[in-house]
Formats: sequence, C-alpha cells, structure tokens
Amino acid sequence: MKINILAIAAHPDDAELSCSGTLLVHKKLGYTTGIIDMTRGELGSRGSIETRQQESDHSAQILQLDARENLGFRDGFFKNDEEHVMALIQALRTYQPDIVLATAPQDRHPDHGRSSTIIKDACFLSGLLKIETEKNGKAQAPWRPKKIFNYIQDQYIEPDFIIDITHVFDQKMSCIQAYKSQFYSTDLDGPQTYISSEEFLNTVKYRNVMMGKRIGVKYGEGFLAIHNQIGLKDFSNMILPNLV
Repeated sequence: MKINILAIAAHPDDAELSCSGTLLVHKKLGYTTGIIDMTRGELGSRGSIETRQQESDHSAQILQLDARENLGFRDGFFKNDEEHVMALIQALRTYQPDIVLATAPQDRHPDHGRSSTIIKDACFLSGLLKIETEKNGKAQAPWRPKKIFNYIQDQYIEPDFIIDITHVFDQKMSCIQAYKSQFYSTDLDGPQTYISSEEFLNTVKYRNVMMGKRIGVKYGEGFLAIHNQIGLKDFSNMILPNLV
C-alpha cells in the first residue's frame, strides 16, 4: 500500500513522542500514514518484546495508521551497512512514501543519530535502478521520497519549521500512553527509568507548548529540513491565528 507520509523510528514509541501529532493532522486531512520501527526496543529496562509489540499495535489503532512494520534490527547494535540499508530500501519501495519523517541527526540515545544516517542513505539509494530488491518474489521498482524531514527528539534542536498539532494533541498523548510499560501511570511498577517518571511526560507537553508558542498556537511539533529546501507556491498557508 502506498503511504503518503511515513515516519521511521529507531524504537517503538520514538515516533509517538516526536511526530505523532503531525501524522494525526495529516490523517485527518485524508493522507495515508505509517510508521516503520527499526528495532523492537528489546534493550529497554521495562517491558518485553511482547508487551512492546502489543503497545505498538494499540498506538497504531489510536493513530489510525494505514501501515506499521517492525524491521527487527538489533536494538543498540544495528549498523549502517549493506544488510540494514537494503532492508530499509525494500520497505521504502513497498510503501513508496512521498514524505519521510526521520529520527533526529543527533540525540541522547545513539540509535537515533545512527538511524538518521541509515534513513538518509536508504532514501537516496532506493531511487537507483541498479539496486535490485524484491518482495514476495516480485521485483520492486526504484522509489525515492520527495522530501525527508527530521523530527526532534530528546535533545533540543532549533526547528526549521513547526506543524500546528493543537487539535490532535490529546490524541497524541493517548498514543504515547498506550506504552504502559514505558511511561508514567499510577499503577506502574518495575525499575525507574529516564522516561518512566511523570516529569518526563510533562517535558513532552512542555516541548509541544514551546513549539506552539513559536507560531502562535497552543501546541506544535518541530522539524529539520536538513536535506531539503522548502518551496512555497504562495504565502496563503502561512497565515496563522493569533499573530496579529
């Protein structure tokens, strides 16, 4: 199935934390949306592969995704090599995304920056005719996404543009909290981690509030346009409320 906007994440819940509001906004506009998770998050201190998969499935339902796939890369140890790039190329050619939302170019977790490089390389190489892949025994046609934008994760990076997610923010928080083994709830047990405190969930909200304030709305998500210039036909879509 063709996906208009495809988020690619190192771990289940990365996309939810960073760009799920943007996926929801565009789903409501009629675009097809999807997420590819590179790993199963098996090195996480909380939960298991099985619980993370159940939580990922639940989140996908909340997000109304048209596709979600896990590539099964080794959490913490996947590499930017031919094997991993080719697996991602096959997925890109399967879903033929117009826009790819990629992990942050650098971040607290080393998997995020490393996966960003793999995504960039795979998006380019996927368009080359002489790189051959197949799915279900059938040859795949080359495909190169029109745009790659990096979402911002734990480490703050100044955004190149911000998407207004005000009207879907509550739904975004619901899809994050679908990961009950990972994030704060009153019945949470197990080891305390960086992301399991109530304060961490508050920082997600505050980041979105800060981004929203920058463009005169309540909540926003920021992105980097490292690999692409952004072209406009006119200024009509730049007229936002509360700026006068």
